[in-house]
Amino acid sequence: MDHASEKTSRKPRSDSLRNREQLLVAARDVFSVGGPDASLEAVARSAGVGIGTLYRHFPTRESLFQAVYRREVDQLVELAKSLAAERPPLEALRLWLHANIGMVATKKGMLAALAPAAGSSTELFAYSAAQLGRSVGDLMKAAIAAGEIRDDIASEDVMRALIGMCYTREQPGWQETVIRLVDVFVDGLRLRPEPD
Repeated sequence: MDHASEKTSRKPRSDSLRNREQLLVAARDVFSVGGPDASLEAVARSAGVGIGTLYRHFPTRESLFQAVYRREVDQLVELAKSLAAERPPLEALRLWLHANIGMVATKKGMLAALAPAAGSSTELFAYSAAQLGRSVGDLMKAAIAAGEIRDDIASEDVMRALIGMCYTREQPGWQETVIRLVDVFVDGLRLRPEPD
């Protein structure tokens, strides 16, 4: 094996992986707050690395946007699995929908700060919609099987309702408002005993 091939097949160093993870966490935190301070420089500063390190990991604004967004989606998929294993079905669904509100905040801040090129993230958004739809569908199936929620609403409708509730995201305190709305919505999904 020549030297060049050896270089390309090496695994990333642990400090490089650590820097990448710190950058992703910092980007999520910085962008979820949003505003004029949500810059790439602020992300690097928050991660405790130089701007050059940020650009080595994420050579474009778009690559950072996609990495943070994909990480958020993957974490929500994993959260759905762990909530399904650890909580009663209705509570798992409610808590998972609450967690989605944080992703909306991060996405809102990223779109404002990074302004990805129009259409450049279409594939990522399609991947995300499929992953999140499958996760909420699995949580709903468990709640239906447990007799906790009605079976006449589709997972796509639940996600549409959540997205609609998040349109208040420009208002101060919007996340608390949406959490209350989600709780009312989930309560509306409950199966009620038929009156005698």
